[in-house]
Amino acid sequence: MPGMEVLTGAIIYSNLLVLLAVGLTLAYITTAVPNFAQGSFAVVGSYTALTIYRLFNLHPYVSLPLAFLAGGAVGLASYVFVLRPLIRRGATVVTLMIATLALDLILLGLRGIYAGYLGKMTGSTCDMFMFAYLNYNIFGLPSILVVSSLVIVLTFGVLFTLLYKTKFGIALRASMENPALAEIMGVNVEYTRMFAWFLSGALAAMAGCLLPFKQEIVPATAEIIIVSIFAASIVGGLNNIYGALIGGYIVGMSESLVTYWLSTIFGTGMLVYSKVVALTIIIVTLLIAPQGIAGIDWRVVRKKLRGEVKA
Repeated sequence: MPGMEVLTGAIIYSNLLVLLAVGLTLAYITTAVPNFAQGSFAVVGSYTALTIYRLFNLHPYVSLPLAFLAGGAVGLASYVFVLRPLIRRGATVVTLMIATLALDLILLGLRGIYAGYLGKMTGSTCDMFMFAYLNYNIFGLPSILVVSSLVIVLTFGVLFTLLYKTKFGIALRASMENPALAEIMGVNVEYTRMFAWFLSGALAAMAGCLLPFKQEIVPATAEIIIVSIFAASIVGGLNNIYGALIGGYIVGMSESLVTYWLSTIFGTGMLVYSKVVALTIIIVTLLIAPQGIAGIDWRVVRKKLRGEVKA
């Protein structure tokens, strides 16, 4: 059985993966764009926290609101200046996907440049960093566990209130489900798309702000974690925000615990292959339930199990 430290680390990682997956799902639902730059949005938050800590000696938790705004700004700019012009020209999903790949590589280069600049400014390396040494205990629990869990609860509480208790939320859901009909009903679909991409980048950056407490950040971290982000969204269902919650915990816990279990058998060298677990989950999900868990009609499944419906 894994120790408490391993379980705690798995929960923390899953919390952050949920935030990243929700952002990816939001962008996909509103514009049908599989955003391969979502990991880069997260690392924007990581470097925002590092900048505030190195320049002003403020704890990374204090940087969460600023990371939210910085990531939101990058997400919004990505849509307005890159994706929207392509969508207006009738670009296919494949073209839009390639555009996000290109955007991810551009952001990778910019991160490298910024890391070098910040390193010269502060007199310390910024190409690799972690915040693990800034962790402390709250009621006997690691602060990052408490903070990341609170962020999840607050995020989904605000999302539920926004989507189901406000007029804008109704308009947002309408534009997600049927953009053409929403426009006929007077909804400004363009505004809802801009808001969705802002929120996508903002949620990713908040996760990125906390990610250095869990793992080392390097300029290429975004390209490493994007596999897990897509796995979480696909497992939950790319067309369902709350599916990302389920998928994030399934993939996050599986990736952490299965890799730990394999390392106890084959040695710690297995730890570097954790993304194989996420890739395997993607393949299995696409074979068994292409629409994800949220897309399964569980009533039909129950009837099949009872023998009421022929397979």
